[in-house]
Amino acid sequence: MLTQLNKEVVMTKDSLASKGEVGTPILEVKSLCKTFPLPNGGLLEACKGVSWSLWRGESLGIVGESGCGKSTLMKMVMRMLEPTSGEIYLDGVRMEKRTGKEAREQRRKIQMVFQDSSQAFDPRMTVADIICEPLYNFGLLKRGEATNIAIRYLEMVGLDGSFANRYPHEMSGGQRQRVAIARALVLEPDIILFDEATSALDVSVQDSIAKLLVKLQKEKNLTYIFVAHDIAFIRSMCHRVLVMYYGEVVEEVAAKQLTKAKHPYTQKLLRAVFEVTRERQRIVI
Repeated sequence: MLTQLNKEVVMTKDSLASKGEVGTPILEVKSLCKTFPLPNGGLLEACKGVSWSLWRGESLGIVGESGCGKSTLMKMVMRMLEPTSGEIYLDGVRMEKRTGKEAREQRRKIQMVFQDSSQAFDPRMTVADIICEPLYNFGLLKRGEATNIAIRYLEMVGLDGSFANRYPHEMSGGQRQRVAIARALVLEPDIILFDEATSALDVSVQDSIAKLLVKLQKEKNLTYIFVAHDIAFIRSMCHRVLVMYYGEVVEEVAAKQLTKAKHPYTQKLLRAVFEVTRERQRIVI
């Protein structure tokens, strides 16, 4: 059923262009590099001169093997890691130049849903406290409002309001991931990053989460970035796909044209998708 979602994704780049919005990307990365020191005195280049732009209402997929720099890139966008060099612009303003109150306000605009929701939640907190924690952190929650706000966002992600009083261990993986999405939504961000957010879920649960994300994107004009190994999921959910290999973006292609990708590594990723009806020739990079 994921293959049908590509038809429902909110805006293509062409439709954005018709609205005159392509000229002002909501997020822009320019020549971003990140190095880490090694015990032997050398340097590990996790990201090497990465550049791309993202438009409001668009979904961008980032794929590549483990260790290629995807998560490091996302952590730099989230300001969890500082770049070694390069620039990141949010709404045309360089993110690294913002400090104090401006930097704090900037953090409200970009939220992240992590791969393992069971590790992202404090097991001693109720769902209501988990969802409203960002509001507490920004001083946006008035006394006595937490439960009502939590119920509203639980219903927004397809869960009953009674979940507000539950604890993380009392829910399934799919339910916890919906709570994680609710927590990301509560600050009303412009951009949400998903770092392998569906990889630990059953295929049927992935399908329901994917439909939920498409629905929310339509309703709120959200901008998504998906980091994943699942090529089928990325192809169904995204407008464009960036392919990373050893810290570099080796190819950028429209999701609907992904099967026509030219780079050998992208072709290798596509052939790694398991199919029982076809024998495939091995590609060596």
